[in-house]
Amino acid sequence: MQPEIAGKQDRRFEHVGVVREAAEEIRRPSLTYLQDSWRRFRQSKAAVAGVVILLLFVLLAFLGPLLAPSDYDATDLGQSNQGMSWQHWFGTDELGRDLWARVWIGGRVSILIGILAAVLQASIGILVGSIAGLVGGRVDALIMRVVEFLMAFPYLVWVTLLMMVTGSGILPMVLALTLTGWLSMARLVRGQILSLKNEDYVLAADSLGADRRRVITKHMIPNMMGVIIINMTFAIPGAIFSEAFLSFIGIGIKSPQTSWGLLVSMGTKSVYTYPMRLLIPCICISLTMLSLQLIGDGLRDALDPKLRH
Repeated sequence: MQPEIAGKQDRRFEHVGVVREAAEEIRRPSLTYLQDSWRRFRQSKAAVAGVVILLLFVLLAFLGPLLAPSDYDATDLGQSNQGMSWQHWFGTDELGRDLWARVWIGGRVSILIGILAAVLQASIGILVGSIAGLVGGRVDALIMRVVEFLMAFPYLVWVTLLMMVTGSGILPMVLALTLTGWLSMARLVRGQILSLKNEDYVLAADSLGADRRRVITKHMIPNMMGVIIINMTFAIPGAIFSEAFLSFIGIGIKSPQTSWGLLVSMGTKSVYTYPMRLLIPCICISLTMLSLQLIGDGLRDALDPKLRH
């Protein structure tokens, strides 16, 4: 009899626990979708760490050069090839330029290129994908064939060819990355449009006489903003890596301007004698891309409505 009594007591305690949890759920204030997403994003330690790292690099990119003893392009042959010191925290290069200032000016250029390219890629991709998904028919088939043709060639091949035509600099690089990077966003948005265009609220808006532009801007884009934001967080590190690669092979940012890719290219020439010239920009690129990947993973989990509590 004693085991039966103990089992009944355990089930009673479990029932009391379930009732308490249900009462707590009832008393808990209801959260909107964005509030719940922000709560779940903050609970991700990796995503929060990514935000902290990214904010640190952004602050150093804009405030770090102010702490340097000279401008990033100021040469002083008497101070060339200096090691790390209290005067030059990262040392100097072969022309006596302060590497602390050049690293953070280069970070400013690389991050700016990544953000601008990702925003423009998303804008073009949303526009083209929305047109293809909503209009359909021959327009959709024509746009998708063009997209598939452009995607048949490697991404960096198109960027390299465009850079060779437009020349070096920040704006030509952003233009080259934008003209070739909107393809994946267009396909993603088209797929979202095709899945949303038959939803009840979209059909109701059509039946009430709403035009296509209003249906896209008021109904469809807000419902796929989570997917768009996540894609953009992954596009920024891709653009930063592309800038670093193009500057590394000599067709991106050129001296006396600077970027992380250019600093890596210059650091490889003296890697055996001055290895820190290569390691410092490589670490900056790696940590920045890691932080953006962590933020993207956190946003993907936080904005997924299936994981909402």
